Amino acid sequence: MQRCLDLAQMGAGSVSPNPMVGAVIVHGDQIIGEGYTSPYGGPHAEVNAVSQVLDRFGNAGKELLAASIFYVSLEPCAHFGKTPPCANMIAELKPLKVFIACLDPYAKVNGKGVEILRSAGIEVEIGLLEKEAMWLNRRFFTRISQHRPYVILKWAQSKDGFIGQENKQVWISNAASQQLTHRWRAEEDAILVGTNTARIDNPSLTVRHWKGKHPIRVLIDRDLAISSQANIFDEQAQTIVFNAKKTDWQGHIKYIELENYGLYLPQTILYQLYLMDVQSIIIEGGRKTLQAFIDAGLWDEARVFQSDEELHYGISAPVLNGRMIENRMISSDLLSVYVKLS
Repeated sequence: MQRCLDLAQMGAGSVSPNPMVGAVIVHGDQIIGEGYTSPYGGPHAEVNAVSQVLDRFGNAGKELLAASIFYVSLEPCAHFGKTPPCANMIAELKPLKVFIACLDPYAKVNGKGVEILRSAGIEVEIGLLEKEAMWLNRRFFTRISQHRPYVILKWAQSKDGFIGQENKQVWISNAASQQLTHRWRAEEDAILVGTNTARIDNPSLTVRHWKGKHPIRVLIDRDLAISSQANIFDEQAQTIVFNAKKTDWQGHIKYIELENYGLYLPQTILYQLYLMDVQSIIIEGGRKTLQAFIDAGLWDEARVFQSDEELHYGISAPVLNGRMIENRMISSDLLSVYVKLS
């Protein structure tokens, strides 16, 4: 099952809004097939694992599958979507047993996949590495249960607790931390900044120091003050601008006017993104934007870099109440990861 989770992680950044799933097929003491979910619209993990067995063993493949044990990190789907139901496929193969790490909370699945397998006379066991599997798919579970994207806060602060200085671009994190940040961008659906960050830092918000897709760029710009020549509007990625002026679609840029702008702004933005199938988002600042989501209780995870340098004055880092789950060095920076207290 741990191998299933490792395989599932390989789909990070390409399967959304589907969950990341890994599947392993064992005959005797040998893994004879494995797979993970293909990019969105492609075959699921179970199909890829079965296909590997059939490709390797030809006509003997079906007999081996019927004498095998399946391990899957998430309940096999039970409905027709972009692909046929995986539960029905497994039921037809009639393996000896199926281990499932956790159930799929999606209404069209949620126990129905298990029911299909058991109705076919297949033994099913649920709960192997369940907590680990739920953490892996925390983005998917949040979207299904809370009707919003999974929210990751990210910032870098100096040793004395400042994230920047007024009207001045300040680099705080080191090169290794910046590369890790670009890896994170490639793993999430979207990335968000406010007007001041876009104006002062002029960020591209793309993946330049890592291999992967660019996230959807999201800008909060009430009065459309950011120049059309800013990096955030280049053609490298889709950009969404939440504002109080207009709704328009110009090529890769989508302007969305929010009624009663400023009233429940974090809630409104996240719900609009949910409707667009955005499953996860990194919020990179600045302080006002980060604190707005913190104060609204609309965050799930915070990743904070602390430099060993001091700024002595400037803009104070956001304040959050969370539980630290990780603390490690990224070269000379200290990375601390927090989750929101439930």
